[in-house]
Amino acid sequence: MRHSPEIPSNPDNSVIRGLPVLAQRARQERFCAGSSFRGKRRCGRGARGHGAAGAAGAAGAAGGGRGAAGRGDAGALPAGHLPAGTGRSARDPPERLGLHGDTGQRKPVVLTGLELGTCTTKWTVDYLSQAEGSKEVKIHVSAVPQMDFLSKNFVYRTLPFDAFVRRAAEVKHKEYFLTEDEKYYLRSVGEDVRKDIADIRKQFPVLAEDVHIPEYFEKEQFFSSVFRISSAGLQLWTHYDVGNGQLLNPSHREKTSCFVQSSRCTIFIFISKSEVLDVDNPDMEKYPLFVKAKRYQCVLEAGDVLFIPALWFHNVISEEFGVALNVFWKHLPAESYDKTDTYGNKDPMAASRAIQILDRALKTLEELPEEYRDFYARRMVLRIQEKAYRNDYG
Repeated sequence: MRHSPEIPSNPDNSVIRGLPVLAQRARQERFCAGSSFRGKRRCGRGARGHGAAGAAGAAGAAGGGRGAAGRGDAGALPAGHLPAGTGRSARDPPERLGLHGDTGQRKPVVLTGLELGTCTTKWTVDYLSQAEGSKEVKIHVSAVPQMDFLSKNFVYRTLPFDAFVRRAAEVKHKEYFLTEDEKYYLRSVGEDVRKDIADIRKQFPVLAEDVHIPEYFEKEQFFSSVFRISSAGLQLWTHYDVGNGQLLNPSHREKTSCFVQSSRCTIFIFISKSEVLDVDNPDMEKYPLFVKAKRYQCVLEAGDVLFIPALWFHNVISEEFGVALNVFWKHLPAESYDKTDTYGNKDPMAASRAIQILDRALKTLEELPEEYRDFYARRMVLRIQEKAYRNDYG
C-alpha cells in the first residue's frame, strides 16, 4: 500500500490518503479456505498467534514503515484512525483493532504481511486458467471501465472459466461481445443464487486450497467467501455491505476508497448503491452534496488485506488484472439478518421493517396540502435525528 503523505486542509470533499496499517510478523492463526474451519474459537479471544511490528504511524514503529511516505507514515493517518502513539498491533484482540464491537466505532484498516497461502505466488494467468478448467461462469461485460449497477451499463454473458481468465487479462481482444477493449468482471455466486451463498471452497475448490483466510471472526459468524476477477482499469460501483468484510488482495494493485458513515447522506444512495459513479470526478451539478463526502483512500499492494466495516460505502478500482477474495461475516445476532439474503446486501430485518413503515408514513403525508406536508415531514426528520442519530460519527 502506498500513501500520499499529505492530508488535505480543505474539509470539504477531502480525500484522506492512507489508512491505518498493521504489520503482521508472526504466523497467524487461521482457517484454510480449502478445507473446514480449523482451530477453536480463537478470534473472539484475540486471535492468538497473530504477531505484529506495532501500529503503522506509532512512534518508533520499526519494521512497520517503508520510508517517510510508506506504510509507517504517521502523516498519512487521519485523526481518530489509529493515531500515532496508540501502539495497537495485530496481536491485539479484534475488538481493540476495531474489527469487533459497535459498528460506529469500527474503521477500515489495512493488514500487511499476513500469511495468505500460496495464492500470492501461484495465482498467475496461466495457473488460474488451468486450475479450474473449462467450467462455465457467468460474468459481467462492459464497454466502459466504470460499471454502474443502477443503470446496468453492462451485460451478463457466460464463458468457460479458462477462456474468461485469459480474456480478462487482455487489454485488446480478438474475440469479444461488445467492443475489442471491453472489461470483464466475475463475482462468484452459489450454485443456486436464490438459496446458496458464494463459498470459494465449493465453487472453486482447487483455488481454495491455495488460500489461508485470516480468522478474525467466529466459525459460526462466517457468511460468504466471494471470489472475484476483474480486468485492469475496472471500477466497481460504490456500495455498502451489511456484514463486516475483508478484501484479500493476493497479487495485484487496487485503489480503494472508503466513505465514512456520516457521508451516507451526501453520496446519493439508492438501496445499497451510490448513484455517483466517478468518485474522483463527480458531476457536481447533479450531485452537489457530494462535495461534503469524506473518504479515506489507499492503494492495496499484493499481499495486503483491507478490513471494511459493515455499512461503510466503498469503491474499488483494479489498477491491474485483478484476482481477489472477499470474506464476509455476520456480527449481529443471526436472527437480525434476512435468511433469504445470499449476497449479503439486504438490510437487517428491523431496518427493512422501519423503512417500510417510513414509506407508509410518507404516503400518508400526501393527503395534506404541500405547506402542511413540508412542515410535518421536517418534524419527522427532527424526531428521527433526536431519537436515532448518534453524535460521534467522523
